[in-house]
Amino acid sequence: MSAVGLESLDHSVQLAREWIGELDDALGWNNRHRSYRLLRAVLQVLRDCLPLAEAAHLSAQLPLVLRGVFFEHWRPEQARHWDIDRFFAAIDASFPQDPLDDADRSVSAVFGLIRDHVSVGEVDHVKSCLPREIRELWRVH
Repeated sequence: MSAVGLESLDHSVQLAREWIGELDDALGWNNRHRSYRLLRAVLQVLRDCLPLAEAAHLSAQLPLVLRGVFFEHWRPEQARHWDIDRFFAAIDASFPQDPLDDADRSVSAVFGLIRDHVSVGEVDHVKSCLPREIRELWRVH
């Protein structure tokens, strides 16, 4: 791999660490591993809520490493209908030993992180694809 390729990968790892650190700070958890699990869970559930094209557009604005997390285990041929209960159940599955105390706040923090790093137009497109109850978790906190 060329030096430029390695630099790009190193930069993406650094950006992913920064996103996780920002999320950890916003939640006040002081637990980056848990914050990573939350970011991963929300990104993957969000991906599954979106139409194929919109998931691809959102992923293009994620750091390369987080784009890989976003697409990990993806099965786009499985169409799903989402509501708020199913949305939270899918996220809660990532926290069997240490359940989220305030899932609304936790998910809103991830959505806030995405809002801070992704273009306004893309965030608006993503939100428009979501059911109202999930869309409301994008509120400014």
